[in-house]
Amino acid sequence: MTALITSAELAGLSRAAVLDVRWRLAGPPGVESYREGHLPGAVFCDLDADLAAPPGPGGRHPLPAAEPFQAAMRRLGVGDDRPVVVYDDADSTAAARAWWTLRYFGHRDVRVLDGGFRAWAGEGRPVVKDEPDVPPGDFTARPGAMPILSADEAGALAGDGVLFDARAAERYRGEVEPIDPMAGHIPGAVSAPTAANVDATGRFLPAERLRARFEALGALPRARVGAYCGSGVTGAHEVLALDLAGIPAALYVGSWSHWVTDPARPVATG
Repeated sequence: MTALITSAELAGLSRAAVLDVRWRLAGPPGVESYREGHLPGAVFCDLDADLAAPPGPGGRHPLPAAEPFQAAMRRLGVGDDRPVVVYDDADSTAAARAWWTLRYFGHRDVRVLDGGFRAWAGEGRPVVKDEPDVPPGDFTARPGAMPILSADEAGALAGDGVLFDARAAERYRGEVEPIDPMAGHIPGAVSAPTAANVDATGRFLPAERLRARFEALGALPRARVGAYCGSGVTGAHEVLALDLAGIPAALYVGSWSHWVTDPARPVATG
């Protein structure tokens, strides 16, 4: 089963839990967009509060612990045996973090609405403002179903495998760093901005094109592959794109925001 779902397919899916994960790093809060209009039956999932632990030594969006994540998903109506569909504005950056986190904690049926809210609304499908009163779900968080990397493992993979840096190329090169205290990248990492995973409408490229892209960057058969970004959000998008291409990949959840908390870790530029 593919990790993506189209608007037409979602319109015919009657029992899914639908999570609106609209989010922007610099704001405004995604809940404002949700209140202006969302898919029928969708509930708002707060990336910062529901899909991450509080920022700190683990980075800006650390992996949440199992208990609070389980409580958040149950509050949003997620059940063990109920399909989940996640969406954001368009390019699935935030939705991918929801997909990855649910998959990491053991949910087996999670799909991303390809093209997001923009695709749904652009096809003339219904948009509502009412906030549904969803019954609590019975999701049980079982961590470990998706591979993750520690800082040491990410650094090692950059040397003896393939570690993709999902950030914009200028951040990878260390020319700019608008958020974290140090610019650059993990030595040996390969620049692979997530913007190249989608087309102009925000939909993912076909699987064969994604596979060709990643293979050209070094993700050849039998290579060990991982991804990171600034704080584990666009890195999850990279893992999703790799999954669509048939390439298993691990996520360094803390990503650059965690890497630079230790001054002993090396930093490369250029």
